Amino acid sequence: MSQTFHLEALGFSERGETTAVVQRFSVRAEQIESVQRRAIRLLQRSRTTQWSLAPLEAVRIVDGAGTELFRWSIWDEMSGARPG
Repeated sequence: MSQTFHLEALGFSERGETTAVVQRFSVRAEQIESVQRRAIRLLQRSRTTQWSLAPLEAVRIVDGAGTELFRWSIWDEMSGARPG
């Protein structure tokens, strides 16, 4: 059965102090793994030269109740860690 997950793209606030949600969208999927892959691809694309907005700092997945289920940041990406 499909669930609705909310994928949030996190960036720096306008003053550069704290992390702010810069984009949020909903994804329907059977399992969270496919949403995790989508979130990581979004973060990776935000670091390319073709990306027209400010680079993202992290992405996270939140369920319908607002509970954070997954978070991946540029620091995870640079460390070579694997989600899981």
